[in-house]
Amino acid sequence: MTDLAVAHDDLRPLMFSVAYRMLGSVSEAEDVVQEAFLRMHRASQSGTHADNPEAYATTVTTRLAIDALRSARHRREQYVGSWLPEPLLATDDDPARRVEQTDSLSTAFLVVLETLSPVERAVFLLREVFGYGYGEIAAIVQRSEANCRQLMTRARKHIEERRPRFEPSRDHRDELARTFFAALNDGDVGALERLLAEDVEFQGDGGGITAAVRKPLTGALQVARFLANLGRTGAQLGTTVTPVTVNGQPGARVSDPDGAVIGVLSLTIADGRVVGVHNQINPEKLHHLGPVGDLNALMEQR
Repeated sequence: MTDLAVAHDDLRPLMFSVAYRMLGSVSEAEDVVQEAFLRMHRASQSGTHADNPEAYATTVTTRLAIDALRSARHRREQYVGSWLPEPLLATDDDPARRVEQTDSLSTAFLVVLETLSPVERAVFLLREVFGYGYGEIAAIVQRSEANCRQLMTRARKHIEERRPRFEPSRDHRDELARTFFAALNDGDVGALERLLAEDVEFQGDGGGITAAVRKPLTGALQVARFLANLGRTGAQLGTTVTPVTVNGQPGARVSDPDGAVIGVLSLTIADGRVVGVHNQINPEKLHHLGPVGDLNALMEQR
């Protein structure tokens, strides 16, 4: 196998990309990658050699991620309110987290992946995102090739029923997002409503720590009113909304008056309208972005 130090630099972005898409958690993905490297190192010390380091790294990472996701399922079933993934920002300084910014990384898509079992999720991602053949996938997940094909058929059916729509033009996405955040900052209900699809859905994740809507809000008018209230409240509290790319989609980092992050908004845009808004305000899911502010304390100052 290649020198471990060199392999670490070369393989860590791939391994993180696999683990993050499997788990939707930056911290858990980093734990999986670290453990994967430890196991690969022990294997190399015992004389095990890999002809294809990338395939070997993907195998070890995927198996560990499956185990981690199985352990996390109960916690997620007991989760307070909507569960959203930990956001990845394009401004992240860690090179390993600068994974390819595709629709398969989006917040909306990761939420859909939560409907799959751990092995279904692995098979789907390995096939659809990473381009592995069924024979390779069977070896990675330790199932028969026929079983992997069945798992893929079932996973694809679940995904297709819920797959989010995306605006194909990056320029159109960015322009609409700029208009959206201007209306949000102004607390303009009418302007926001015109930008939202009729079936738009808003989800917030406070994890039971900060106040967030427990169930998704739907409908242009209801979501527009809620967002306008958020914008007006933010202005009163002195928060700053900074446009960023979130999981490959337009979004914004929300900071308190001291510059600490208190939330991350991400948008799903299709057919010239915002079809989904995700608001991550669970402080436990924001620590990888830097200092985290106390949103509850800030709200009490109103």
